[in-house]
Amino acid sequence: MDQPFERIRETMRLCAAVLRDAEIRFALGGSVAAWARGGPETCNDLDFVVAPEDAQRAQAALEAAGLRPERPPEDWLLKVWDGDVLVDLIFDLTGVDLHAALERAEVHSVAAIEMPVLGVEDVLTAKLLAFDDHYLDFTGVLQIARALREQVDWSALARATGASPYARAFLTLVDELGLVPREARRG
Repeated sequence: MDQPFERIRETMRLCAAVLRDAEIRFALGGSVAAWARGGPETCNDLDFVVAPEDAQRAQAALEAAGLRPERPPEDWLLKVWDGDVLVDLIFDLTGVDLHAALERAEVHSVAAIEMPVLGVEDVLTAKLLAFDDHYLDFTGVLQIARALREQVDWSALARATGASPYARAFLTLVDELGLVPREARRG
């Protein structure tokens, strides 16, 4: 369910403060991490990346703060709800070494709260490797790539996603659209 970005931002502030105060290592992830780095606003959900060993504790801390927990059928995330705002607690990112991604995350002031934000290549890698025969909508990831193109290490992204034909198609598209700087273009 689409939410006004203001609601997502307020939930982000609450969750970041709760996770920080509970001393749980985390990073803002997904489209909201892209927004924190200058990308477009989102209206879907909010992602936080946590280590697998911290996922249950993170969900419990957020539940103690008043969010409603949910255990989804997927085995790579937990969920909590702040009213109608969905928060994904992701502990397995496709194609991304999660512990290394948490180490690479940079602290930014996001809506007046200091928090680690996942790197743009990690966000894009996870998004590109999620594409398959059943889900292939480049709209959101293209908006992120367009907004953050100067921040992307395109060569590293191509190496990380090279096994996926969908990711290769996306990288060809952004190259053809002129979003990839000349010095970063593939031969």
